[in-house]
Amino acid sequence: MSLLSIFATAILPVVVVAAAGFALGRVEDTDPDALNTITVYVLAPALVVHSLTTSTLAGGTILSVVLAVVVFTAAMLAVAEGVGRLTGHSEPLLGGFVLISIFPNTGNYGIPLADFAFGPTGRSTAVLVTALQGVLLYTVGIYIAARGSASSPLADMRRVFGVPLVYAVVVALGLRWLGAVPPAESTVMQTLELLGNASIPVMLLILGIQLSSVDGDSDLGSVGAASALKLLLAPVVALGAVLAVGFQNQTVARVVVLLLATPTGVTTIILVGAFSHGTGDRSPDELVSATVFLTTVASAVTVTVLVWALQSGLVL
Repeated sequence: MSLLSIFATAILPVVVVAAAGFALGRVEDTDPDALNTITVYVLAPALVVHSLTTSTLAGGTILSVVLAVVVFTAAMLAVAEGVGRLTGHSEPLLGGFVLISIFPNTGNYGIPLADFAFGPTGRSTAVLVTALQGVLLYTVGIYIAARGSASSPLADMRRVFGVPLVYAVVVALGLRWLGAVPPAESTVMQTLELLGNASIPVMLLILGIQLSSVDGDSDLGSVGAASALKLLLAPVVALGAVLAVGFQNQTVARVVVLLLATPTGVTTIILVGAFSHGTGDRSPDELVSATVFLTTVASAVTVTVLVWALQSGLVL
C-alpha cells in the first residue's frame, strides 16, 4: 500500500474523530471528565475483557508482549534520564522531561490506530499494552513525577490498584485459563462487544477535547528534544526490544512497535499536575502539555511512515 492509502485508511479516521473532539472543546469549552469516567470504568474494561477473551493470542505471545514493553520502558528511561541531565534539566523539570519521553499514548490514540491498521489482532494487542502501560504509569510514572517532593511516591503508587483496566485483564485471562469464556453469541459477550466498540470513537473524542485545552507555551529546545526522543528514537528502541524478546507472531510484534511509537500520552499531564512539586518557571506543566500537543500533531507523519514500513514488511 502507498503512504497515501495508509494515511487514508489507518491514520485519517483517528485524525478526523480527534479533530472533532478538538473543535468541540474549543467551541463549547467541553469538560472531558464525564467521558473519561465512563470510558475508564465502563467502556475500556468492556473492550479489554471482550478483546482478550475472544483473542487468539497465545500465552507465550502475551508474555512476549509484557517483556517487550518492560524492556522498552527501561531502555527509554535510561536514555531520557541521560539526555535530560546532559541538556541541563534538574528536578522537577527533569521528571517531566523523562515522563514525556518514555510514555506513549497507547490508549486514546493507540487502540483505535492499531484497530484500523491491523484489525482484531491489533486491537487485542493494544488493549493488553494499554493495561501494562497503566500499571507502569501509576507506579514508575508516579515515582518519576513525584521524586524530590516532600510526599512519598511509594505511597502514591497504590493508585495502581484503582486502575480498572488491570482488573479487566485479570478477569479476561482468568476466564481464558479456566475455559469459562461465554459463547460469542451470548448476551454477555454481545453486550461487552457493544460497549467495547463504543470506546474507540469516545477515546478519540476525549483525546481531541483534552488537546484543545493544552497550553503550548514552553521552552522550544526542551519540547523539541523530548519530541525527537518520543517520535524518532522510541520506534528504534521498540524495534530493538521486540527483536531482543523474540516473537513467533510477527503481526503482534509489529503492533507492539507501532503502539510504543505513538505520541506522548495525555496521562502524563495528569501525573505532573497531581504529583510534581514545581512552581512558576520550575513547573514542568507547560513542557509536558506542549510536548503532548506537538507529538500528537507530528505523529500524523511519523506514524504513517511507520505503519507503511510495518505493513510492507520493510520492518519486521
